[in-house]
Amino acid sequence: MNNKPEKWILTASCPSMLGTVDVVTAFMAESSLYIDEIHSFDDRAEERFFIRVEFHPELCSFDPDIFTSAFSQRAREFDMEWQLTAASHRPRVAIMVSKYDHCLNDLLYRHRTNQLKIDIPVIISNHPDLKPLADWHDIPYYHLPITPETKPEQEAELIKLLNQYDIELVVLARYMQVLSPELCDYLNGKAINIHHSLLPGFKGARPYHQAWEKGVKMVGATAHYVNNDLDEGPIIAQGIQTTDHTHFPEDLVAKGQDIERVTLFNAVRYHIEKRVLLHGKKTVVFNN
Repeated sequence: MNNKPEKWILTASCPSMLGTVDVVTAFMAESSLYIDEIHSFDDRAEERFFIRVEFHPELCSFDPDIFTSAFSQRAREFDMEWQLTAASHRPRVAIMVSKYDHCLNDLLYRHRTNQLKIDIPVIISNHPDLKPLADWHDIPYYHLPITPETKPEQEAELIKLLNQYDIELVVLARYMQVLSPELCDYLNGKAINIHHSLLPGFKGARPYHQAWEKGVKMVGATAHYVNNDLDEGPIIAQGIQTTDHTHFPEDLVAKGQDIERVTLFNAVRYHIEKRVLLHGKKTVVFNN
């Protein structure tokens, strides 16, 4: 029998002012709420304060409605925007893919082994290739082909599926399509994309081969929130590895895919654990 009290996560931001940490910690102490983990950051450049607190009740019962009512009064004095989430909450995540399977495979494995505490009720693709992988995991797979002419209809069908499955987060696990501005707006703050981060950047087909031809010494990956700036949304996580003259194009591809897998996993984990606070075009990430 598990007698451990349920943990909760409070995230908040407000204008920088004296007492921002105290308003949270004092309230926790007065309410018999034990702080297990706390991170805070004050952005001096933009005079904005951010905090994440993971806590559990010392008493047997905890009523989130009572917490919300009481803390709202304190938070209002600081013009604080905040959110309370049960740490046990498993977000419903839709994964979107094209033909590359390395990121999808990794996410499904980490989901199956509970490294990622999420539910994956649906996988959506513009190609049929990865349906056997979804079938093996007993997850519905929707093939939504797309052409420039059918893009509006395809994205409308996509939105219908996201609503049908009550999706809270969309992960673009190498979904090789540019989303329309309308879809980007719809997914604002709740869609994560992964792409390579080659230095210097190489766009278009076969980026790792282009990089090899230029003799790059680093390969990497970037995971970010989706917005209307192509591949330039608020960054959540990045990874990098050095390379040298002994690495051929296939070696760079293998290295790049490894980094993409780990970087995307970290980004999704940070998001579902409420460790990412959006800050305009940037993010505050309280990783552990």
